Amino acid sequence: MRKLLAALLACVAATAAAQDYPNHPVTMVVPFPPGGVADITARPVAEAMGRFLQQPVVVENKAGAGGGVGMQYVSRAKPDGYTVLLALSSISIIPEADKVLGRDPMYQLSQLVPIARFTADPTVLAVRADSPYKSVADLLEAAKKSPGSIPYGSSGNYGTMHVPMEMFSGAAGVKMLHVPFTGAGPAVVALLGGQVEALSTGPSSVMGHIKAGKIRVLATWGETRHPALPDVPTLKELGYDAQFSQWTGLFVPAGTPEPVIARLREAARFAVEDPGFKAALARVETPVQYLDQPQFRSFWDADASKLAGVVKRIGKVE
Repeated sequence: MRKLLAALLACVAATAAAQDYPNHPVTMVVPFPPGGVADITARPVAEAMGRFLQQPVVVENKAGAGGGVGMQYVSRAKPDGYTVLLALSSISIIPEADKVLGRDPMYQLSQLVPIARFTADPTVLAVRADSPYKSVADLLEAAKKSPGSIPYGSSGNYGTMHVPMEMFSGAAGVKMLHVPFTGAGPAVVALLGGQVEALSTGPSSVMGHIKAGKIRVLATWGETRHPALPDVPTLKELGYDAQFSQWTGLFVPAGTPEPVIARLREAARFAVEDPGFKAALARVETPVQYLDQPQFRSFWDADASKLAGVVKRIGKVE
């Protein structure tokens, strides 16, 4: 009887807390350094959601392990709605990479619950504007002549910049040199500085440099051409079976009360309609591709299954 009463009181307390949600600031963890796709999306999302929730939503960058450090942190956080995650598609990749590497899992997909998807841009193949590679054919010719010598940057092993490049190089039958960084921002800096010769990244993290004439895009991983880059072919057009989108989505720890999840879904829906959010994404030529929880869950399940297969094909990378 005492156990039943205690459980009932705990349930009542949890419901009351959920109804009062939020009564203090919410932390939005971005598992990458500033400057990448996740961070670029998170900041206007957090600002808009904060206005809807009438509490600050504070972005906190927790970089490392291709996003794994921040994702693990949120997966273990108290499921009360005060710690949320703004993740990229690498959220689906890391658990499978842990299996391939035979290491203890950083987290399981079941430990996180999807709330909403905001964007789903295909990655782009970027080189410096002064690069000798004027086309995909130029890059592949050089890679075939000197296997493993052309360095490309990424946000970390098995991350959303590493996986698409491995998909592409596998489809093209070439080998390039992978140079991992802690996020897209540092990888783009390395490209501009000449430490690497190419990278696959979300368009938003290089669009400013494209407009400034510092970066040239050779191709995209999209099913169709990117609206902001109509003259740039897709890899599919060029005959390479490599499609990949670097989507952004909001997650909470499993066990978060349903009333809190419902409130966060409302806040996410408000954010995608917010003029400030739309303007921020328009500045980096990124279209809003919103999915509410049920549709996002179906999308995530399918995407995770596809990416797990890609990681298995890549195999062990130390």
